[in-house]
Amino acid sequence: MDMNVTQAILSRKSVRAYTNKTIDESEIIALLEKASRSPSGGNLQPWRIFTLDSQRMKHFLEFQKNYLDEHVPDYSIYPDDLSEPYNTSRKLVGEMMYSLLNISREDKDARIQQVLKNFTFFDAPSALFCFIDKCMGPPQWSDLGMFLQSFMLLAQEKGLSTCAQEAWSLRAKMVRSYFGISDSFILFCGMAIGYEDTSHPINQLKTQRQPLSEWVNPSFIDERLNNDN
Repeated sequence: MDMNVTQAILSRKSVRAYTNKTIDESEIIALLEKASRSPSGGNLQPWRIFTLDSQRMKHFLEFQKNYLDEHVPDYSIYPDDLSEPYNTSRKLVGEMMYSLLNISREDKDARIQQVLKNFTFFDAPSALFCFIDKCMGPPQWSDLGMFLQSFMLLAQEKGLSTCAQEAWSLRAKMVRSYFGISDSFILFCGMAIGYEDTSHPINQLKTQRQPLSEWVNPSFIDERLNNDN
């Protein structure tokens, strides 16, 4: 039975361990074409996508290994002074992940090694990079998010797992150099694409979501509760 939208949303997660099963490039192309129907103000379609299949992946990782990069990000992934409740949410998901991997808070080396797995796409066989022109503003960045969410849900529908990785912004210069992209384009994120390794403990991570009462106007919630009663 085909997966509906609700099932795709509820089952989608950031997968950080993959099997070595490869993906036909035509599948990625089909997903990108469908995702291009995402909302886009003024139909600007500001996303610029560069893909890596299993063969290009090997070449890219070798290129990265030999590239001397100062790792200057194109943008700040998080605000410098992250306030509450956002700071607690960020820390909690990290602790949940390291707990599943049995990595203690004191084991800094093991934590660093886990972070560095971002830069091999967690061994996923395929990947993409998402760029946006520097001239674009917040509304177009919103379009970018909707495009990426559409792609991830379509991938989920096809039985593929994904992980959107803003960590790649730290290596934007290297990625632009590999693809021959002008520095007038910002690297927003990379994305691992592949088949989930269901046996790996890290893929048991299920992040928490705030209850509606924390982010929906209270009067709306109260009205619904009264109506239900």
